[in-house]
Amino acid sequence: MKPILNKELIDITIKRLAQQILENHSDLSEVVIIGLQPRGIFLSDRIFQQVQQLVEGQQIQYGKLDITFYRDDVRNSLHKANETDIPFSIENKTVILIDDVLYTGRTIRAALDALLDFGRPAKVALCVLIDRRFSRQFPIQADYIGKAIDSFENQKVLVRWKENSEKDQVYIE
Repeated sequence: MKPILNKELIDITIKRLAQQILENHSDLSEVVIIGLQPRGIFLSDRIFQQVQQLVEGQQIQYGKLDITFYRDDVRNSLHKANETDIPFSIENKTVILIDDVLYTGRTIRAALDALLDFGRPAKVALCVLIDRRFSRQFPIQADYIGKAIDSFENQKVLVRWKENSEKDQVYIE
């Protein structure tokens, strides 16, 4: 296994992503953050906390989206459904979708389908910790990227969080 990001670099990257979001969206009243279940929420929780710390007094809406039944492989695999928690309208809002790794684009395609069940956003932006650049099957790209990497199709990028593993770390195997 080859390390890509350790805890310190993950922390720095999350702070940078939160800053970039704020640079592009000075009025957070029209912005919502939505983390993708299950693995994207570890990143989205931290980015949301960073944004909240940086914009004292402004409230930003935060939700979690499960895409299990929107996946194109749901019939072929044993995906466990998670809870969706979006207690606000996304109608005419800027939605920032957050996930850990952007690989083929299929997860994000499913997320866009699921998102439309909650309304018609004005804009959707994508924030990812890792962008596996040369492996897209759909024309999807991230607006906010923690780290872009080149990898072979047979390699796996593993993101570990202290919430579900022993420590924060990203590596490739």
